[in-house]
Amino acid sequence: LWINGHDLYVEEHGPQNGSPVILLHHGLGSTGAWKAQFEALSQAGWRAIAYDRWGYGRSAPRQQFAFPYLEEDIEDLEALLDVLNIKRAALVGHSDGGTIALYFAACRPQRVTCLATVAAHIYVEDTMEAGIQGLRQAYENDAGFRRALEKVHGDKASTVFYAWFNGWHRQENLNWDMRLALQQITCPVLVVQGVEDEHASPQHARHLAAGIPVDAQHAGAQLWLVEGGRHMLPQEQPQVFNARLLEFLEENHHVQ
Repeated sequence: LWINGHDLYVEEHGPQNGSPVILLHHGLGSTGAWKAQFEALSQAGWRAIAYDRWGYGRSAPRQQFAFPYLEEDIEDLEALLDVLNIKRAALVGHSDGGTIALYFAACRPQRVTCLATVAAHIYVEDTMEAGIQGLRQAYENDAGFRRALEKVHGDKASTVFYAWFNGWHRQENLNWDMRLALQQITCPVLVVQGVEDEHASPQHARHLAAGIPVDAQHAGAQLWLVEGGRHMLPQEQPQVFNARLLEFLEENHHVQ
Protein backbone atom coordinates (compact mmCIF):
# COMPACT_ATOMS: atom_id res chain seq x y z
CA LEU A 1 0.00 0.00 0.00
CA TRP A 2 1.17 3.53 -0.79
CA ILE A 3 1.32 5.39 2.54
CA ASN A 4 2.71 8.89 3.12
CA GLY A 5 4.87 8.81 0.00
CA HIS A 6 6.34 5.33 0.40
CA ASP A 7 5.24 1.75 -0.14
CA LEU A 8 4.34 -0.47 2.84
CA TYR A 9 4.00 -4.24 2.65
CA VAL A 10 0.77 -5.25 4.44
CA GLU A 11 -0.66 -8.67 5.35
CA GLU A 12 -4.19 -9.45 6.51
CA HIS A 13 -5.34 -12.69 8.12
CA GLY A 14 -8.79 -13.70 9.33
CA PRO A 15 -12.28 -12.59 8.34
CA GLN A 16 -12.72 -9.17 6.74
CA ASN A 17 -15.67 -8.48 9.03
CA GLY A 18 -13.70 -9.38 12.16
CA SER A 19 -12.72 -6.74 14.69
CA PRO A 20 -9.37 -5.30 13.54
CA VAL A 21 -6.16 -5.78 15.47
CA ILE A 22 -2.95 -4.15 14.23
CA LEU A 23 0.33 -5.95 14.93
CA LEU A 24 3.47 -3.78 15.16
CA HIS A 25 6.74 -5.69 14.87
CA HIS A 26 9.94 -5.31 16.88
CA GLY A 27 12.97 -3.21 15.96
CA LEU A 28 14.73 -5.57 13.55
CA GLY A 29 11.62 -7.54 12.62
CA SER A 30 8.87 -7.71 10.02
CA THR A 31 5.39 -9.16 9.50
CA GLY A 32 6.94 -12.63 9.64
CA ALA A 33 7.53 -12.21 13.37
CA TRP A 34 3.76 -12.59 13.91
CA LYS A 35 3.23 -15.96 12.18
CA ALA A 36 2.11 -17.71 15.36
CA GLN A 37 -0.24 -14.87 16.23
CA PHE A 38 -1.84 -14.72 12.76
CA GLU A 39 -3.19 -18.24 13.14
CA ALA A 40 -4.45 -17.78 16.70
CA LEU A 41 -6.12 -14.43 15.99
CA SER A 42 -7.75 -15.47 12.72
CA GLN A 43 -9.09 -18.70 14.23
CA ALA A 44 -10.65 -16.62 17.00
CA GLY A 45 -12.39 -14.42 14.42
CA TRP A 46 -10.12 -11.38 14.51
CA ARG A 47 -9.03 -9.43 11.42
CA ALA A 48 -5.29 -9.46 12.04
CA ILE A 49 -3.31 -6.84 10.12
CA ALA A 50 0.47 -6.53 10.17
CA TYR A 51 2.85 -4.54 8.03
CA ASP A 52 6.56 -4.14 7.51
CA ARG A 53 7.15 -0.65 8.87
CA TRP A 54 8.83 1.82 6.52
CA GLY A 55 12.42 0.71 5.94
CA TYR A 56 11.89 -2.91 7.04
CA GLY A 57 11.27 -6.19 5.23
CA ARG A 58 9.39 -5.79 1.95
CA SER A 59 8.48 -2.14 2.51
CA ALA A 60 10.30 0.77 0.86
CA PRO A 61 13.91 1.52 1.90
CA ARG A 62 14.65 4.15 4.53
CA GLN A 63 17.99 5.65 5.44
CA GLN A 64 17.32 6.56 9.06
CA PHE A 65 14.69 5.97 11.73
CA ALA A 66 13.08 8.66 13.87
CA PHE A 67 14.13 7.27 17.24
CA PRO A 68 13.14 7.67 19.96
CA TYR A 69 9.93 9.58 19.24
CA LEU A 70 8.98 7.59 16.10
CA GLU A 71 6.81 10.40 14.69
CA GLU A 72 6.89 9.12 11.11
CA ASP A 73 5.87 5.62 12.20
CA ILE A 74 2.94 7.07 14.16
CA GLU A 75 1.86 9.01 11.07
CA ASP A 76 2.14 5.87 8.94
CA LEU A 77 -0.06 3.92 11.34
CA GLU A 78 -2.77 6.56 11.23
CA ALA A 79 -2.61 6.77 7.42
CA LEU A 80 -2.82 2.98 7.18
CA LEU A 81 -5.99 2.94 9.28
CA ASP A 82 -7.42 5.62 6.99
CA VAL A 83 -6.56 3.70 3.80
CA LEU A 84 -8.09 0.52 5.23
CA ASN A 85 -11.16 2.49 6.39
CA ILE A 86 -10.67 1.41 10.00
CA LYS A 87 -11.94 3.94 12.53
CA ARG A 88 -10.79 2.10 15.66
CA ALA A 89 -8.57 -0.90 16.22
CA ALA A 90 -6.83 -2.89 18.91
CA LEU A 91 -3.04 -2.55 18.85
CA VAL A 92 -0.42 -5.17 19.72
CA GLY A 93 3.16 -3.92 19.70
CA HIS A 94 6.44 -5.72 20.38
CA SER A 95 9.53 -3.80 21.56
CA ASP A 96 9.84 -0.73 19.26
CA GLY A 97 6.37 -1.63 17.95
CA GLY A 98 5.10 -1.44 21.52
CA THR A 99 6.55 2.04 21.93
CA ILE A 100 4.83 3.12 18.70
CA ALA A 101 1.55 1.67 19.98
CA LEU A 102 1.89 3.61 23.25
CA TYR A 103 2.63 6.89 21.51
CA PHE A 104 -0.26 6.33 19.08
CA ALA A 105 -2.71 5.55 21.88
CA ALA A 106 -1.55 8.70 23.71
CA CYS A 107 -1.93 11.08 20.76
CA ARG A 108 -4.81 9.37 18.89
CA PRO A 109 -6.91 7.93 21.76
CA GLN A 110 -10.13 7.97 19.75
CA ARG A 111 -8.69 5.40 17.33
CA VAL A 112 -7.61 2.69 19.81
CA THR A 113 -9.96 0.26 21.55
CA CYS A 114 -7.26 -1.41 23.63
CA LEU A 115 -3.58 -2.15 23.38
CA ALA A 116 -1.10 -4.82 24.42
CA THR A 117 2.62 -4.13 24.59
CA VAL A 118 5.36 -6.73 24.78
CA ALA A 119 8.83 -5.65 25.90
CA ALA A 120 8.11 -2.00 25.07
CA HIS A 121 10.57 0.70 26.07
CA ILE A 122 9.56 3.98 27.71
CA TYR A 123 13.08 5.23 28.58
CA VAL A 124 16.66 4.09 28.09
CA GLU A 125 18.10 1.96 30.86
CA ASP A 126 21.52 0.36 31.21
CA THR A 127 20.16 -3.07 30.24
CA MET A 128 18.90 -1.67 26.94
CA GLU A 129 22.25 -0.10 26.06
CA ALA A 130 24.07 -3.36 26.81
CA GLY A 131 21.58 -5.29 24.69
CA ILE A 132 21.97 -2.95 21.72
CA GLN A 133 25.76 -3.25 21.89
CA GLY A 134 25.41 -7.02 22.08
CA LEU A 135 23.35 -7.06 18.91
CA ARG A 136 25.97 -4.97 17.11
CA GLN A 137 28.62 -7.50 18.12
CA ALA A 138 26.36 -10.29 16.84
CA TYR A 139 25.73 -8.53 13.53
CA GLU A 140 29.40 -7.83 12.91
CA ASN A 141 30.75 -11.21 14.07
CA ASP A 142 27.99 -13.81 13.63
CA ALA A 143 27.38 -14.84 10.02
CA GLY A 144 24.24 -16.74 11.02
CA PHE A 145 22.73 -13.63 12.60
CA ARG A 146 23.52 -11.60 9.47
CA ARG A 147 21.96 -14.25 7.23
CA ALA A 148 18.81 -14.23 9.36
CA LEU A 149 18.48 -10.46 8.92
CA GLU A 150 19.17 -10.76 5.18
CA LYS A 151 16.40 -13.33 4.91
CA VAL A 152 13.97 -10.83 6.44
CA HIS A 153 15.22 -7.56 4.92
CA GLY A 154 17.03 -8.64 1.74
CA ASP A 155 19.64 -6.22 0.46
CA LYS A 156 18.38 -3.64 2.98
CA ALA A 157 19.68 -5.67 5.94
CA SER A 158 22.83 -3.63 6.59
CA THR A 159 20.97 -0.32 6.22
CA VAL A 160 18.21 -1.54 8.54
CA PHE A 161 20.62 -2.73 11.19
CA TYR A 162 22.80 0.38 11.34
CA ALA A 163 19.86 2.78 11.05
CA TRP A 164 18.29 0.98 14.01
CA PHE A 165 21.54 0.80 16.01
CA ASN A 166 22.52 4.41 15.35
CA GLY A 167 18.99 5.62 16.03
CA TRP A 168 18.86 4.20 19.53
CA HIS A 169 22.52 4.78 20.26
CA ARG A 170 22.64 8.54 19.63
CA GLN A 171 23.92 10.40 22.69
CA GLU A 172 20.97 12.81 22.68
CA ASN A 173 18.53 9.90 23.02
CA LEU A 174 19.98 8.52 26.24
CA ASN A 175 17.84 10.87 28.35
CA TRP A 176 14.63 10.06 26.46
CA ASP A 177 11.67 9.30 28.75
CA MET A 178 8.05 9.00 27.53
CA ARG A 179 6.36 8.45 30.89
CA LEU A 180 4.64 11.84 30.74
CA ALA A 181 2.95 10.81 27.46
CA LEU A 182 1.54 7.68 29.09
CA GLN A 183 -0.82 9.88 31.10
CA GLN A 184 -2.75 10.61 27.89
CA ILE A 185 -3.67 6.94 27.30
CA THR A 186 -7.33 6.22 28.03
CA CYS A 187 -7.84 2.68 26.68
CA PRO A 188 -7.31 -0.65 28.49
CA VAL A 189 -3.65 -1.72 28.38
CA LEU A 190 -1.92 -5.07 28.86
CA VAL A 191 1.79 -4.69 29.67
CA VAL A 192 3.74 -7.89 28.98
CA GLN A 193 7.41 -8.58 29.57
CA GLY A 194 9.56 -11.64 30.11
CA VAL A 195 11.34 -11.67 33.45
CA GLU A 196 14.51 -12.75 31.61
CA ASP A 197 14.25 -10.04 28.92
CA GLU A 198 17.77 -9.22 27.70
CA HIS A 199 16.93 -5.58 26.89
CA ALA A 200 14.96 -4.38 29.91
CA SER A 201 14.51 -5.16 33.58
CA PRO A 202 11.15 -6.20 35.08
CA GLN A 203 11.12 -2.79 36.79
CA HIS A 204 10.84 -1.20 33.34
CA ALA A 205 7.52 -2.97 32.77
CA ARG A 206 6.35 -2.01 36.26
CA HIS A 207 7.09 1.64 35.51
CA LEU A 208 5.18 1.38 32.24
CA ALA A 209 2.11 -0.15 33.87
CA ALA A 210 2.22 2.37 36.70
CA GLY A 211 2.26 5.23 34.20
CA ILE A 212 -1.15 4.35 32.73
CA PRO A 213 -3.85 6.51 34.39
CA VAL A 214 -6.20 5.06 36.98
CA ASP A 215 -9.41 6.96 37.75
CA ALA A 216 -13.18 6.49 37.76
CA GLN A 217 -13.23 5.85 34.00
CA HIS A 218 -9.94 4.00 33.57
CA ALA A 219 -8.84 0.88 35.37
CA GLY A 220 -5.17 1.36 34.54
CA ALA A 221 -2.93 -1.29 33.05
CA GLN A 222 -2.72 -5.00 33.63
CA LEU A 223 0.88 -6.12 34.20
CA TRP A 224 2.00 -9.62 33.19
CA LEU A 225 5.61 -10.55 33.97
CA VAL A 226 6.29 -13.94 32.39
CA GLU A 227 8.65 -16.18 34.33
CA GLY A 228 11.35 -17.55 32.04
CA GLY A 229 10.25 -15.26 29.23
CA ARG A 230 12.83 -13.44 27.13
CA HIS A 231 12.66 -10.48 24.74
CA MET A 232 11.24 -12.54 21.87
CA LEU A 233 8.38 -13.89 23.98
CA PRO A 234 5.66 -13.96 21.23
CA GLN A 235 7.92 -16.09 19.04
CA GLU A 236 9.50 -18.28 21.75
CA GLN A 237 6.37 -18.95 23.85
CA PRO A 238 3.51 -18.39 21.38
CA GLN A 239 0.95 -20.65 23.04
CA VAL A 240 1.36 -18.98 26.44
CA PHE A 241 1.39 -15.50 24.92
CA ASN A 242 -1.49 -16.07 22.50
CA ALA A 243 -3.81 -17.42 25.18
CA ARG A 244 -3.38 -14.35 27.39
CA LEU A 245 -3.54 -11.95 24.43
CA LEU A 246 -6.82 -13.42 23.18
CA GLU A 247 -8.29 -13.26 26.67
CA PHE A 248 -7.36 -9.57 26.93
CA LEU A 249 -8.70 -8.72 23.49
CA GLU A 250 -11.99 -10.49 24.12
CA GLU A 251 -12.39 -8.63 27.41
CA ASN A 252 -11.82 -5.24 25.81
CA HIS A 253 -12.60 -5.16 22.08
CA HIS A 254 -16.06 -3.80 22.79
CA VAL A 255 -14.69 -0.70 24.50
CA GLN A 256 -16.15 2.48 22.98
